[in-house]
Amino acid sequence: MAEENRPSVQEINISKEMRTSFLDYAMSVIVARALPDVRDGMKPVHRRILYAMNDLGMHSDKAFKKSARIVGEVIGKYHPHGDSAVYETMVRMAQDFSYRYMLVDGHGNFGSVDGDSAAAMRYTEARMSKISMELLRDINKDTIDYQDNYDGAEREPIVFPARFPNLLVNGTSGIAVGMATNIPPHHLGETIDAVLAISKNPDLTVDEIMENYLPGPDFPTAGQILGRSGIRKAYETGKGSITIRAKINIEQGKNDKETIIVTELPYQVNKAKLIEKIAELVRDKKIDGITDLRDESDRNGMRVVMELRRDANANVVLNNLYKHTSLQTTFGINMLALVDGRPQVLTVKQCLMYYLDHQKVIIKRRTAFELNKAEARAHILEGLRVALDHLDEVISLIRNSKTADIAREGLMERYQLSEKQAQAILDMRLQRLTGLEREKIEEEYKELQALIAELKAILADEEKVLEIIREELTEIKEKFRDERRTEIVAGGAGFFEDEDLIPEENIVITLTHQGYIKRLPASTYRTQRRGGRGIQGMGTNEDDFVEHLVSTSTHDTVLFFTNKGKVYKTKGYEVPEFSRTAKGIPIINLLQVEKGEWVNAVISVTEFDEDHFLFFTTKLGVAKRTSLEKFKNIRKGGLIAVNLREEDELISVRMTDGEKEIMIATKNGYLIRFEEEQMRPMGRTAAGVKGISLREDDEVVSMEIMDEGSKILHVTSKGFGKQTPEDEYRRINRGGKGVFTCKLDEKTGHVVDVKAIQGDEDLMVITAGGVLIRMQVSDISQTGRNTKGVHLIRLQDDEEVATVARIEKEEEEAAEEIEASEENKEVNEGADDNNEE
Repeated sequence: MAEENRPSVQEINISKEMRTSFLDYAMSVIVARALPDVRDGMKPVHRRILYAMNDLGMHSDKAFKKSARIVGEVIGKYHPHGDSAVYETMVRMAQDFSYRYMLVDGHGNFGSVDGDSAAAMRYTEARMSKISMELLRDINKDTIDYQDNYDGAEREPIVFPARFPNLLVNGTSGIAVGMATNIPPHHLGETIDAVLAISKNPDLTVDEIMENYLPGPDFPTAGQILGRSGIRKAYETGKGSITIRAKINIEQGKNDKETIIVTELPYQVNKAKLIEKIAELVRDKKIDGITDLRDESDRNGMRVVMELRRDANANVVLNNLYKHTSLQTTFGINMLALVDGRPQVLTVKQCLMYYLDHQKVIIKRRTAFELNKAEARAHILEGLRVALDHLDEVISLIRNSKTADIAREGLMERYQLSEKQAQAILDMRLQRLTGLEREKIEEEYKELQALIAELKAILADEEKVLEIIREELTEIKEKFRDERRTEIVAGGAGFFEDEDLIPEENIVITLTHQGYIKRLPASTYRTQRRGGRGIQGMGTNEDDFVEHLVSTSTHDTVLFFTNKGKVYKTKGYEVPEFSRTAKGIPIINLLQVEKGEWVNAVISVTEFDEDHFLFFTTKLGVAKRTSLEKFKNIRKGGLIAVNLREEDELISVRMTDGEKEIMIATKNGYLIRFEEEQMRPMGRTAAGVKGISLREDDEVVSMEIMDEGSKILHVTSKGFGKQTPEDEYRRINRGGKGVFTCKLDEKTGHVVDVKAIQGDEDLMVITAGGVLIRMQVSDISQTGRNTKGVHLIRLQDDEEVATVARIEKEEEEAAEEIEASEENKEVNEGADDNNEE
């Protein structure tokens, strides 16, 4: 009998049970404690604190109430954990050095940046801050879902309406099981601007977001962020690291003594511990030169003073302080949040998009709630209107009814009214029978009909929903507008990032016919006199030669346009630097060019803007112009720049401001000149229109932008060249056959390139054998259209000019210009003797 009452024992596998139990525990920590929701940026404890304060009526315009009362409400109804944990969380929400925009308005001692803890909860008071009210705005309009609390006795919100993007604005940090989150705070206005921009253009890239709207985090303690590469990596991948440095001024005192003043600290740095650490380093002589250290901070701001010896160098002392103390710290960004209840590492664009999607849901649910409310009221008013239209009959029916139920059923049956309408008639006060009250009912009904139509239009049109979101976000931005605190700087003493490591200098990028690319400093090439032998500028394989050469800067963007009409981009410094005679690396190691695709045009861009255009010309004479701004965002795999017709290929691309003249030249010596305005701007993938009508066996070799007063420079395959005044070429309409521009024969060869010049540039001429000569354009003779020109470079038998590049003359090279030696004089004189008209 005793055995029958004994509880049954079930054998289980302890390993399996441990795995299952630990997984349950881990998921509970991840979902219900440690990670924020991507929609409102809040962990459950934060959400429960604000919801409890809202329930208690602790709004920003109401009186403060004891913190202990709030903590009791939270742990009693929603959060069954320790009271100290809840209080500490609430304290952080009230600290201006912890939250960029405080969600709790605290009254009393809530701690300090020196690490002082807050007073006990029985002494402090709190209420919701004004901005936290925006997180709960419209919560009573069926905008969000609720769930049971821990004991099923109460209901709590799953998420807040969150009328501003709190996840990015205030950031968060948390450690779950096997994962952690650390999202930095951001400026409210900048974050809202980014949301507004995403709502208008979902295709924005991270670079565009950073450049135009959200440059980086904005910490409550201000300070400086060094460099943008860490921010960019974190925004693009969800993980990254940024370096934060204190804001420091160096003041010159008496007797040439310098004083270091610290006015802002990196985020989450304890000022008292920092001062203690500096004092310890000075005492241990790890930092030398500091004679006095004191904290002069007060309610007006932070001020830590370090006086230095007369012979001490402030910058040297600072570098040691950055190295050994938290005056310079690293903030590891890990943008992990819950998306549909699952942890996910997010890019900054995903954070913005998920928030925008949440707001769409909020606005639609709020609109549906208001629509139902308006329709319900209109339904009642329709019943009242019926009663007013049949007033005597209704009064008689009610008066002759024994009970209210009989009267209600009589009204419903006689006038086809609903139960609610009939009840509203029975509840109607006699004063509503006056003429003025009847007019009010009619006016209210008309207004409701207009409101219902408007609400239905909003629900039917997502663009209207987006417009409401934009208006309300803009309103919040204006209401809580403040200045950015954290300064983002390029770098500083002892700190560099990717682009900062590269000095901005003029470079030359060369690309061979077989696809070898490299860069060299522009100073590699000396200025030589016309007719010189040149220097070996590129070591090439047999049958290879330099095909493209561009003068640019290490920090400029270089665009590569291929024969298939695609465009790729890279930074100038990303092109590997090689010696003058090295051949470089295959371009496929730098760009993701496809098989059978080669670069046909290379241009340099300093800044992408909508006021400039790219003008395209193909081998078959097709041309188009497209806004430069459309090429700002180019993927690693390239982008279609122009849709080419069969057997055509891209020849040339030039940049223009939209008001220039276009010059297109052909291989057989014809040239057309027309106003750029004759061609309307086209889309990025458009095929284009006819730029020049080609004669038989002819093709386009060059397209240039002509400036006022420019001259036309021709270079032929046999090394002849000349300048011709631009006024010898009349303007004609786009699509014409052009005019004769150069006298050609077997001695001159065909036209290799035609350029528009001002006369003060340098010219780089490159042969198929890799020989380069740099000369001053002013040394080249000026002749008429129907001439051959003069020798620019001496060529060996069967050798030809491959390409020509125009290079801006550098002052330092002009100063070092080589004086003509006797040998050069002889060469020049020989060249002059061979000038042919």
